[in-house]
Amino acid sequence: MTNPRRDGFLLLVLASALFLAAGFVFESGDSASPDFKGIYYGTRCLLQHADPYKVSEVRRLYRDDAGQRPPDPPYSIYDPNRPFVMAQIYLPGTFLVALPFAVLAWGPAHFLWISCIVAVFVLAAFLAWNLAADHAPVLSACLLGFLLVNSLVLFTSANPAGIAVSLCVIAAWCFLRDRFFALGVLCLALSLTFKPHDAGLVWLYFLLAGGSYRKRALQTLAVSVVLGLAGMLWVSQIAPQWLPEMRANLVQNLHNGLDDPGPNAPYARTASTIIDLQTDLSCLRDNPRFYNPASYMVVGALLIVWGIATLRSRPSFPMALLALAPVVSLTLLPVYHRAVDAKLLMLAVPACALLVRQGGTAGRLALGTTAAAILFTGDIPLDLLVHLADRLHLPPTGLAAALLRILLLRPVPLVLLLMSSVSLWIYARCSRKPLLPTEMADL
Repeated sequence: MTNPRRDGFLLLVLASALFLAAGFVFESGDSASPDFKGIYYGTRCLLQHADPYKVSEVRRLYRDDAGQRPPDPPYSIYDPNRPFVMAQIYLPGTFLVALPFAVLAWGPAHFLWISCIVAVFVLAAFLAWNLAADHAPVLSACLLGFLLVNSLVLFTSANPAGIAVSLCVIAAWCFLRDRFFALGVLCLALSLTFKPHDAGLVWLYFLLAGGSYRKRALQTLAVSVVLGLAGMLWVSQIAPQWLPEMRANLVQNLHNGLDDPGPNAPYARTASTIIDLQTDLSCLRDNPRFYNPASYMVVGALLIVWGIATLRSRPSFPMALLALAPVVSLTLLPVYHRAVDAKLLMLAVPACALLVRQGGTAGRLALGTTAAAILFTGDIPLDLLVHLADRLHLPPTGLAAALLRILLLRPVPLVLLLMSSVSLWIYARCSRKPLLPTEMADL
């Protein structure tokens, strides 16, 4: 290894060690793992021929299994009067993937789930660094290392985003490096099964890019359809009304529930805050008839520009890196996402390293916006924003108060939108030429 590459690798090893050490300290404390509980007990419902989309059925099984797991925390932000388990909102294919965990008792299943999250998450960080190390090994290691040590919520919540995001990054590495095709297809298919709103636009890039990328995207789609249909067949035999029940759970969570983006929602002031664009727009007008269409219009316009640029550009390794940078930040904005989903930003680091190596205005803008996005979606900065919210007393109404609330307490969507716009501008400018700009001809 060259000295910078060796230094970057060692920096990332150190960050991984800190992530593991701090994570297991958190996990050995009062961790409730609410997100895994929903999937685990939902799948166990199916194994007992009960409806996983009926909250009463899941909570009955949860109470019956109380002796097999540590006691719940003293209270639940979900509902202080009920067990710490969420209503089921995942698609049926998720249960099929979670089946190997659900056949185990809670203790082994929980340990195996956390271990899988940690293993694939650290692997994804190193593979993202591998894509960036040829251009800026130390800088990319610093960005990815900061992202790693600010991902401890993955331990406490056990959110499947830790697996879905990591598998998406692993698949992108396989496709971009032109290696381990079958592994890449399987990883991206599993990611789409868990969280299609995380991996969907990354899959769309490979579909639009053409060539061998399109072939891998179509193979991924075939595997995803098989998993989805098998999951729906299994669920439909036990819970034929699963679709309206899932919709009802989503509506309940979105309106005055856990996933409500409004400024007064019960889950609005936690370190795992919602980060989609609706959270900022709701400060201006807390009405889904306003903030949902407005969010779709803003992100939709940017996605149209991105799609046109992708269709007219010639596929290459550098252009693929530049194409993925805007899409991984854009995917977080139009629909419900939390900070754990923003770990997908590790896939934007290679493009940042590529542009920093070239220098100039584009490199400075890419570094500033990418670093800001990773910073503001980290666990520690988000926790500091929570403490700031507790001490800051803003007027309840008025435009000035709404703008201050957005800038001081909810800056993440604005930072992501800025990063998306800058990276999209760079990508669109490069795509207008038949080849990369002259300064990138040697890459």
